[in-house]
Amino acid sequence: MIKIFKEWGSTVLILLGILIFGFVIRFINLTILPVFADEAIYVRWAQVMANEPTLRFLPLTDGKQPLFMWILMFAIKHFSDPLFIGRLISVFSGLFTAVGVFTLSYVLSKNKQSLANQKIGKKTALFSTFLFVLSPFIFFFDRMALVDSMLSCFVIWTVVFSVLTFKNNRLDFALITGILLGFASLTKSAAIFTAVLIPVILILFNLNSNLKKFVMNLVRPCMLLGVIYVISFVMYNIQRLGPGFHMLSLRTADYMYPISHIFISPLDPLIPHLKDYFSWILILGPFPLLLLVVLGLYAGYKKNLKELIILLSFAVVPVIIESAIGKVFTARYVLFTIPFLFVIAGLVFETQVKLLRVISYILVILFVIFSLKNNYYLLTNPEKASLPIGERSGYLEEWTAGQGIKEISEYIKEEHTKDPTKEIVIGTEGYFGTLPDGLQIYLENTKNVKVVGIGLGIEKVPDSLKKSVDFGTKTYMVINKSRYLGSGEGLKLIKSYKKADRNPKSDNYKNMGAYDELLFFEVVK
Repeated sequence: MIKIFKEWGSTVLILLGILIFGFVIRFINLTILPVFADEAIYVRWAQVMANEPTLRFLPLTDGKQPLFMWILMFAIKHFSDPLFIGRLISVFSGLFTAVGVFTLSYVLSKNKQSLANQKIGKKTALFSTFLFVLSPFIFFFDRMALVDSMLSCFVIWTVVFSVLTFKNNRLDFALITGILLGFASLTKSAAIFTAVLIPVILILFNLNSNLKKFVMNLVRPCMLLGVIYVISFVMYNIQRLGPGFHMLSLRTADYMYPISHIFISPLDPLIPHLKDYFSWILILGPFPLLLLVVLGLYAGYKKNLKELIILLSFAVVPVIIESAIGKVFTARYVLFTIPFLFVIAGLVFETQVKLLRVISYILVILFVIFSLKNNYYLLTNPEKASLPIGERSGYLEEWTAGQGIKEISEYIKEEHTKDPTKEIVIGTEGYFGTLPDGLQIYLENTKNVKVVGIGLGIEKVPDSLKKSVDFGTKTYMVINKSRYLGSGEGLKLIKSYKKADRNPKSDNYKNMGAYDELLFFEVVK
């Protein structure tokens, strides 16, 4: 034990320091960003699933895997703010991913027989982990109640144990790998990329110039690979217990073109999506990350070629495939590939070329400065943060952003306390998503308050809300200004909630004005 402490004591303490720092900056003002459309849906599903045992597979109805909601439903009843606990799960997922980055970086290091090489491997791993924890790309999504941080966690650990499995040809590691891959497949469909790429690890760790020996050496690793696939496949098929299992493949078709699309139009949407990808790295990476990755590749290609191929496979292949056939392509869809970039970037620490070391230190300083600045704004004033156009639009500017929803729910709760026996009806645009799910997650335990969707393109007060007023029921309507086509007749504006200013270069700015608002009306006679 004394020997282990001497070898690992300082490393563990530094790693704990990095993790504590990462937790603190993620925990501060965790709900400062307004609820996002998918967050509202996932949290609402978790509430329904917690209250109704027969609906444990509710996410399948929309083609979504249920693991994130399964975890959330056990915790959500114990917190007054459902969005907070949903985001807190992502915070912990991100921290476990950080430990995975450290572990993968260390286990991929070669020639650790000497004490000096062991120290270099540990420093490289700590360096990668620190950059990962600080990156605004990771920081942003680790503070959202979305499934992507959890997917990243299971993917990085699946790769860690895949490396251990095929480096050592051990069954126990294969069993753990299968379980982790199974959890990833229960989190999001993108786990399929990890399953497909695991054989790359198998082949690289069994390469042999003698073809006969190479083939013979593959027998046991292939059996271990079979174990991994069988366990993960069985876990994935647990979802067949739900009535909506078939929706998983149907909904995937809504987001992806068929493979044949590559032969019809190989560069569209590949090139536009790759441009988007690099813009995300440059803005949220931030940009020094890209240069550190290039230096890491240069520093490691002679000494760590096999390991670099593995890291590049998991970092690049999913991005290229999603870019080539993805109908929808956003930054969070590639989040699970980003941790591997930080492991590559960490390799620059191993270079013995003084000039490269000096350049890398300068890049690290720039990385820290830009990351801290962006993270500070994300913590205090997200509208000032540097975000890609699509992410700023979705999370801050348009109907998917939920500014005012929590405030409206507090208003409704106050009205409800005046006479808890009287019913209150709230009509909202749409039938699911930011509205009405965003209101329902906050009004879950408020009796006699009914939130109903009234569709889109509202030109006048729906008859159902008029009848509600006629019956003497306190009735409200919540709708985004950009989606309200009426004159305001029969409505009394209680308050409007301004969203972030639109990007002047966007089409929405030109067509719908400088900003959108969430309008909170009372329906009157």
